[in-house]
Amino acid sequence: MFGFDPLIFWGWTFLALYMGMMLLFGVIGMRRVRSSDDFATARASYGPLFLAFAMTATTASGATFLGLPGLAYRAGMSALWYAFIYPLGVYIGVMVCLHAIRRVGASFGSRSIPEYLGDRFDSDGLRLMAAVFSMLLLFYLAGQLLAGAVMFTQMLGLELLQALCVTALVLMIYIALGGAHADILTDGVQGALMLVLACLVLWMFLTGFGIEGGFSGLLGRLEALDPALVQPLNPDVPLFDSTWDIFAMFVAHLPLGLLPHIGNKLWALKDNRDQRRFIVISFVFGLLLPAITCGGILARALLGDELLAEGSSPNNAVPALFVATLPAWAAALIGAGVLSAVMSTADGLVVSTAQIFANDIFRRTVAPRWMPQLTPAAVDRIGLRIGRIATVAVLLAAIALAWSTQHKNVALLVWMGIGGMMAATAAPMFLGVLWRRATRQGALVGFFIGGAVFSGLHAGLVDSAWFSGSALEVAGTWLAAQAVNPYACATLGAACSVVAMVAVSLCTAPPSPEHLERVFGK
Repeated sequence: MFGFDPLIFWGWTFLALYMGMMLLFGVIGMRRVRSSDDFATARASYGPLFLAFAMTATTASGATFLGLPGLAYRAGMSALWYAFIYPLGVYIGVMVCLHAIRRVGASFGSRSIPEYLGDRFDSDGLRLMAAVFSMLLLFYLAGQLLAGAVMFTQMLGLELLQALCVTALVLMIYIALGGAHADILTDGVQGALMLVLACLVLWMFLTGFGIEGGFSGLLGRLEALDPALVQPLNPDVPLFDSTWDIFAMFVAHLPLGLLPHIGNKLWALKDNRDQRRFIVISFVFGLLLPAITCGGILARALLGDELLAEGSSPNNAVPALFVATLPAWAAALIGAGVLSAVMSTADGLVVSTAQIFANDIFRRTVAPRWMPQLTPAAVDRIGLRIGRIATVAVLLAAIALAWSTQHKNVALLVWMGIGGMMAATAAPMFLGVLWRRATRQGALVGFFIGGAVFSGLHAGLVDSAWFSGSALEVAGTWLAAQAVNPYACATLGAACSVVAMVAVSLCTAPPSPEHLERVFGK
């Protein structure tokens, strides 16, 4: 195999180097793990610059590096709205909640976002509901594995199932060894590689690399293929056909930086005095990374409609661009950079999902109620073992899910999972930080309503025929049409969650002054 195809030869060479580096960080991370809290959060262990690399790498996932270029390949210039809007939403959301989440985490010893919500509202019910609902993030993890498999099939000549197993095996080993430390160490290095790659793709796009006439030649080719590809909004693509869609993208991404696999990194910052510096650096890096979207537009101009044909996929836009324009060794090296984007989110997802079983279910629920005889050290030791076993189980479940959804766009597959989670957590997360009057009952109702509205809308359960002939016909038809747009469904779900939480909170008793003092400080 190595002797016949230069791309495959270099692909395996760089994969071996990459795997070696990841396993090394896994061993280093293992040596830093002293307890299950270390495994789950790596609390107060990293400075703002390195953690910013890790944070932005985790946020900019395989959906960013393969899914967004895939959407851009199909939609053209209108997809650049997404590249600009989503980091704005993510880091504004983090900016609002960062200080409060770190304070509550330090006060209560929270190890996960579901546990944080339970501590903030003094509610085991909300903690368990958020933990169980977090299992939807398996769709997110499946999207990352699928993105990794796309790279492996393109660069290594593997079949899809083989590629999925290789992706999962690398993750399984270094995360089971080092937990959150391995996650952050690998993500910090991968984040730097991803920034270099994003800047390279942006340069290729702005210079019209490989196209006669440069950037103007690129626009001319797109217009010749389809005039809608060079329009600010594309009427043929429901995700980018109106200003409402752009607004929904922004709102839907506000809670993204607070999802369990990203939010748990907020506790790893070493010093509270570095919070402002950390968020500024993360924001700058976060604006640069989505420039990879431009690769999908350049690929459309170079390759025409090739990836829209039967048996092809726009998810391959960036790998196909590299193969078409670069020497085999350079394409394989850059492919390793795209793989970094996949792994940097997938490892955080594996850690946070495994903590549902180790922390939210065992440590906080099973051990206190049914194993009260266990010492804290024994609970910690068993929790650490459960976290490592759950790492393997979660990856096996994600492989099966990725295999069954292999033909979906990676970005849209990811949003099947995170859309519901973000709609459900938006109200408890933001009102819990900004509004002292928010109550446990309000948070529970808001969480349930947000998740239910997203699920109902995105599943297409709203039928426009229900409103036919009534005064609500136009509104009902519009609402039913949102089913294909996960960002719109998440925005509407979050809005309903906020309204429900405010209404119920105003009708129920406020939290005790003692609890509020512990949450907000004096």
